[in-house]
Amino acid sequence: MTFGARLAAAVADRGPVCVGIDPHAHLLEAWGLPDTAAGAEAFGLEVVEAAADRVAVVKPQVAFFERHGSAGLVALEHVMRVARERGLLVLADAKRGDLDSTMDAYAQAWLTPGAPLEADAVTASPYLGLGSLEPALALAERHGKGVFVLCATSNPEGAGLQSRADASGESVAASIARGVDAWNAEHAPGAVGAVGLVVGATVVAADLGVTLTPSTPVLAPGFGHQGARLSELRSLYPEGTIVLASTSRAVTAARDGVAAAIDAAVEEAR
Repeated sequence: MTFGARLAAAVADRGPVCVGIDPHAHLLEAWGLPDTAAGAEAFGLEVVEAAADRVAVVKPQVAFFERHGSAGLVALEHVMRVARERGLLVLADAKRGDLDSTMDAYAQAWLTPGAPLEADAVTASPYLGLGSLEPALALAERHGKGVFVLCATSNPEGAGLQSRADASGESVAASIARGVDAWNAEHAPGAVGAVGLVVGATVVAADLGVTLTPSTPVLAPGFGHQGARLSELRSLYPEGTIVLASTSRAVTAARDGVAAAIDAAVEEAR
């Protein structure tokens, strides 16, 4: 089964909420955990346990594990492995982007079956040119994995670059979206593609000339702490678009309330 098909089935079954696993130092402190690799691992495993059977996807933020060095990466490997064993799709928020063999190596790390850091999908940056991601897109297709490409991000600093237009008037964000749609149309005609876009919930995609289509899934950060409301999900994105509504700190603020907070998020998204 392709990643697009797996994602569509999982979202149809468990809804659009995607739970972020972001072991910030202040969250570890609030949970009574040490700001160490072991603390990040314990945090991640508890979030996985709360998310299992409630949502389709979890999204570990790689940076919060990387900051603990090699021990942090071992912790991340364990968290992702357990999440996949529990039936969750794992989207590694790594935002990798490079050229040729280096991009291929990044893709091998995250998208190769049996690799220590194996995930179901990974986020990628196209700002060396969308074509630079070709090795990752090809490897994802070969192994039934997914890639979510940064397009119109929820951080305010991104707007200046992503809205910049070329001589034809097309914005950078619109160019990326068009390229991803073309890839999906070629490699998964008539179906949900394996390549998605990252389009923030606090961004009006149309203002950047971005057109969202049912063939291209969307990862939508910005719900909860950044101000977007899950109850507004259907008004923010076109009907038929598969959207992963990402929320992290809003559901992981209290250690003893994660499961209830996820249930509330799932209900709000309905």
